[in-house]
Amino acid sequence: MARTCLEGQVAVVTGAARGVGEQLARKLSARGARVALVGLEAEELRRVAAACHEDAAHWYADVTDQAAMHQVAREVKARFGKVDIVVANAGVAGGGSFADSDAEQWRRVIEVNLVGSAVTGRAFLPVLTESRGYLLQIASLAALTPAPLMSAYCASKSGVEAYAHCLRAEVGHKGVRVGVAYLSWTDTDMVRGADEDEVMREMRARLPWPMNRTYPLGPTTDRLVAGIERRSAHVYGQGWLRGMQAARSWVPALLAAGARREMRRIEPRLAGRPSGLVGAGGAADEKARADRAAGR
Repeated sequence: MARTCLEGQVAVVTGAARGVGEQLARKLSARGARVALVGLEAEELRRVAAACHEDAAHWYADVTDQAAMHQVAREVKARFGKVDIVVANAGVAGGGSFADSDAEQWRRVIEVNLVGSAVTGRAFLPVLTESRGYLLQIASLAALTPAPLMSAYCASKSGVEAYAHCLRAEVGHKGVRVGVAYLSWTDTDMVRGADEDEVMREMRARLPWPMNRTYPLGPTTDRLVAGIERRSAHVYGQGWLRGMQAARSWVPALLAAGARREMRRIEPRLAGRPSGLVGAGGAADEKARADRAAGR
């Protein structure tokens, strides 16, 4: 598919304070796009906006808050005049066995990753329809190969994949294109935060190659930018993930067979592990919720 020039395009990126979102915003800006950054870390968003090459602005908002996201969509339209691209990137993660997981933490992962993506799509779909634009939904290897100790994250990413495919079928006749991006373990605060947990780090290291590697952020986001330029239906942050589409019917069964042995080995170490969302982004989400609960 021919590439769309990003010069003068308006791109919205959620979860833009760090990691994949930050790098995408910077690289889209470097290609001439004007960017609207959305997230929960106002100071970090301000820093990223200041570092962008083109016109950039930022909005503090929780992607699960429907009223707030609709307000953001109105303000972005008023600020830039249009929206051509939306990247639904905001996400959080937690780890641990389902039986021992904190129910509120488990629910929050689903709310941010799946419900927050749908709220984002609902808020920006009218302006994307006006521009015949493109929505890129960030999914994960976790949508293709569910794994133990990651039930909420895998469920949320499988959900956003299905949601995005449904949305593509519904809005294609209006000229709106929808893509799904698949990423393996990428060098972000979220992955580094997960690796701080000894059990999670060990389980990941024992995955088969190439699923056990951590991939550099720069080349990964370069692939995402290329997918955005092509308005691609499927975008792969690492090239080998394309092959996982064909293998997805049997890989979960293979992983489950191996996991029986691994879970017997590590189960005694799971009791009493600290719960909580991982990484700096997870900490920001927990702080924002605590502040709202306290009326701050």
